[in-house]
Amino acid sequence: MLIAFGALFWLIWQLYKAKKFTQFKQNIEQNLKAKVIMAIKEELAETRSEQYPNNACHEQATIFYWTQYKSRILHAALEREIITKEWLEKSGNIRNAQHLFHVEQQFLP
Repeated sequence: MLIAFGALFWLIWQLYKAKKFTQFKQNIEQNLKAKVIMAIKEELAETRSEQYPNNACHEQATIFYWTQYKSRILHAALEREIITKEWLEKSGNIRNAQHLFHVEQQFLP
């Protein structure tokens, strides 16, 4: 009986963690993606030159690359200091970020 209760508790705990991870991924898509796109546009506009024209085609390709996967969105947000490691720790999402980077490691730059 104790083993069954332990197994049930473990399954409930795994479901809870999965829901938190899903919420984290939705937060990336809903909140961070728009901020990353704005930061990329500003960055490309600031670095526009004769050598690097950063026209609309470059902008679209860069945005597509950085927003194609949630791990890239998170990486771009950290790289451009939209969010910080401290924010991840305070919000309790450091573990979710680590898991996302591990799961999507083949898509990271």
